[in-house]
Amino acid sequence: MERLNIGLTDQQRKGIVESLNKLLADEHVIYIKTRNFHWNVVGPRFHDLHIFLEKQYEQLAAIIDEVAENARMFGGTAAGSMKEFLKLTRLEENSGNVPDENGILQSLIDDHESIIRTLREDIEHADEDLKAADAADFSTSVLEQHNKMAWMLRSFLPTSGLATSGGKKRDVETKTESDKTLAGSHR
Repeated sequence: MERLNIGLTDQQRKGIVESLNKLLADEHVIYIKTRNFHWNVVGPRFHDLHIFLEKQYEQLAAIIDEVAENARMFGGTAAGSMKEFLKLTRLEENSGNVPDENGILQSLIDDHESIIRTLREDIEHADEDLKAADAADFSTSVLEQHNKMAWMLRSFLPTSGLATSGGKKRDVETKTESDKTLAGSHR
């Protein structure tokens, strides 16, 4: 840790940097997953999802840079290798299999929601335990970006598709009255 005189002890700053490096690892995992899905999405919504996912990974790249810079501003070193990211992350990698369009969306929604829940804990820890309102404010700004990204991903899911409930997948009733009528007429 660098020697800084910013009104926080080395121990406080160390706690902030540790939280930021875990967040940095999570951001890299979701970035890579988003980029992978951007490259490999197939289906009727290919074009729209391809463009949309590109915008999302570009936003994640900007978040990654801000998180790393914040780790440095608090006198720490930003994690910077895949080995470190995989050790620190709280997310699961997507190794090899690419789900269908709705599976892609749900996987990314689940990861954003996981990051949001973790950030809520980090904000409370920074504010109450470490007495670092500036670190809590920064984490709040990142949380807000993930909230918006998750909302936009959910907006791509058909109302008859999957929804989340507390981070768990659940099936949603898919048939409207007109669907039932049409289905009955094809028997």
